[in-house]
Amino acid sequence: MTVSLYDRLGGYDAIALFATQLVDQAKADDLLGRFWAHSGEDRDARALQMLINYLVRETGGQMYYTGRDMALAHAGMGITDVDWTRFLEIVVSVAGELGVEAQEGGEVMAFLDSLKSDIVTSS
Repeated sequence: MTVSLYDRLGGYDAIALFATQLVDQAKADDLLGRFWAHSGEDRDARALQMLINYLVRETGGQMYYTGRDMALAHAGMGITDVDWTRFLEIVVSVAGELGVEAQEGGEVMAFLDSLKSDIVTSS
């Protein structure tokens, strides 16, 4: 029997911690912080929960995701390749801090790579 990426990452609590630290670092980042500059606490909390739900579902956990698809969710944001590269640097940093193993980290990076064309829309 194959163990899901969700379980190998540590389940809901581990994914929620990863997402929270990822968003906190991105919000504080000089480059990426602009995407949160004019959003309120309630909107940020909702967006974080949607990210957690999405990651849980996509890694094999039992979560119903009610959000938009990635292209629609990021439309009009003007996300560039430079933004994407910085985001991935933060992903790697947070994963390292949390002790994500190389195999699981590779699977996460492959998954994120599959989303890039829907998220990066500006030069």
